[in-house]
Amino acid sequence: MVGFNQPLGYRWQLYRLTPAPSESVPLYFGMAYDLTDKLVIGISSRALFNLELENGIYETEGVAAYSAYQRAHEDEPLSPGTAFPLVRALLELNAAIPNRRLVEVVVISRNSPDTGLRAFNAIEASKLDITRAAFTGGESIARYLQAFKVDLFLSRDASDVQAAIDGGVAAAQLYDGPPTYQAPAKQIRIAFDGDAVLFSAESERIYKQKGLDAFIRHESKNRHKAMTEGPFAKLLLRLAEIQQHFPPGQCPVRIAIVTARNSPAHTRVIHTLRAWNVAIDEAFFLGGLPKDQVLQAFGAHMFFDDQEYHVELAATVVPSGRVPYKGGQLILNVSAARTVRRTQSKAPGTPAKRNAKVAGGKTPNKRKPAPK
Repeated sequence: MVGFNQPLGYRWQLYRLTPAPSESVPLYFGMAYDLTDKLVIGISSRALFNLELENGIYETEGVAAYSAYQRAHEDEPLSPGTAFPLVRALLELNAAIPNRRLVEVVVISRNSPDTGLRAFNAIEASKLDITRAAFTGGESIARYLQAFKVDLFLSRDASDVQAAIDGGVAAAQLYDGPPTYQAPAKQIRIAFDGDAVLFSAESERIYKQKGLDAFIRHESKNRHKAMTEGPFAKLLLRLAEIQQHFPPGQCPVRIAIVTARNSPAHTRVIHTLRAWNVAIDEAFFLGGLPKDQVLQAFGAHMFFDDQEYHVELAATVVPSGRVPYKGGQLILNVSAARTVRRTQSKAPGTPAKRNAKVAGGKTPNKRKPAPK
């Protein structure tokens, strides 16, 4: 049994928040709730709701002005953030199987408990079944992700996402959502890039360091050898477990891989998924073609990619997040990799844009400013 005193405001119960009485009352919980068999999404309040105005106040005027604004507007509704459609759709899975909760969502935020009240008011107004939270008062979030058994952490803050990835938790920095986006009804559609997202960054690193020809030789040589797990592999396996709860053809979760690979580099992807015993619903081997139109046609609730270029393009049509490399960068000797790519791009008849579309399909990593 666990007990604590909760003063004015709201108090926790197992599945909902209820107004607390005027006096301090000890609360007791019965049997411990187990998250190990659930898909657990950790999310910042700014990823769930549009709090860009409030974040601007924090960055320009400081904590005191931000706190005062949040208090003054805590009963005002908040518009959906980039992850709102995905979160709402995932929570609706809990009604699909009687007496079986498949998904839990935990708000994990640097807000103080006081300023965090506005997020919970918005959660209640939006009728989202979210009852758990961690408000760290400005302290690092990453160390609490394992405590909540988080399978995926979504945030707008690059440093929090980087810390999560470095700590072994799948995480993505979300970009602004497309203003005209309409989420698919009655189905959850999630799209992943392959290298450095579902799969390890080994092959991506070879491409960056040694060039496209070396990448193709490596993948052809290892076509029947499964790639090692990337940062989102465990999330993919968890989603595959959810799919197994439903009869074939009736699963509300649909998964796609949208990758710049093409033949012959696609073969290793298929063999890796077989080794993991995962059946992907759709796969698109684009060979350097832009990903945005495919993602729009697929109707993704969320797309995850490691390259800014692809995420920025995708974010104009579907909610998207960038997956950073562990440690912050893919390779240490960046200048050497750039030399390889410059040499390759200057070869007669093979400008960089044409190189992106030959066998193997890797796209040059165009660097653009990351979103705030």
